[in-house]
Amino acid sequence: MKVIASSIRKGNIIEKEDGQLYVVLTAESFHPGKGTPTTQIDMRRLSDGVKTTDRYKTTEQVERAYVEDQNFSFLYQDSDGHTFMNAETYDQVVVPADVIGDQSIYLQEGMTCVLSIFNGVAVGIQLPARVTLEVVETEPAMKGQTASSSYKPAKLSNGARAMVPPHISAGTRIVVQTEDGSYVERAKD
Repeated sequence: MKVIASSIRKGNIIEKEDGQLYVVLTAESFHPGKGTPTTQIDMRRLSDGVKTTDRYKTTEQVERAYVEDQNFSFLYQDSDGHTFMNAETYDQVVVPADVIGDQSIYLQEGMTCVLSIFNGVAVGIQLPARVTLEVVETEPAMKGQTASSSYKPAKLSNGARAMVPPHISAGTRIVVQTEDGSYVERAKD
C-alpha cells in the first residue's frame, strides 16, 4: 500500500520500483527553513543485505510492503540461524543471523518476540524493549563515590557490556534496554 515518506519508521518494509524489498534501518525527516522538507531513509535490501540511502520529499508516496507481524518464542540458536516457534500453530521458523543483527545477544530461551513475516519468510524482528540480566563482573564501588557520579563498566551474563551506576555490584540483576544496551534500573525480582 502507498504511504507518504514521512510516515515510514524503523523496521518497516518498503518495496521499491525494482521490485526488491528493503527493511528500514533509520528514517529521519528534515525541515529546513527554506525549501522542501525531506525524509532520508537508510535501508537494507532483504535479498542480499546491501545497504542504501534514499531521500524523498516528505509528501512523496512510497510503497510499503504488507508484512504480517506475529508473536514467536525463541527456542535456540545453531549454525542455520535462530529458531523461533509460533505459540498458536507450533510452526517453527529459522531466522538468519543477519536479520536479527547485533540484537541477537539479548535473545533468551522462551523470550516472546514479534517476527515480521512476508510470503512465509521472516524479514524483521522486534525484541521486547527491556531484558533482565545479571552483572557477572564489575569494578568495586569506591568509598565517597556518589550515586549521581559517573557510571562504571560491567560485564553481563549474556556477554554484553553496559555502563552501570557505582552501587551495582557483581551478582546484581539489572534491567537493560535491548535497543542500545543501556542500563535502566535494578531488577525488582
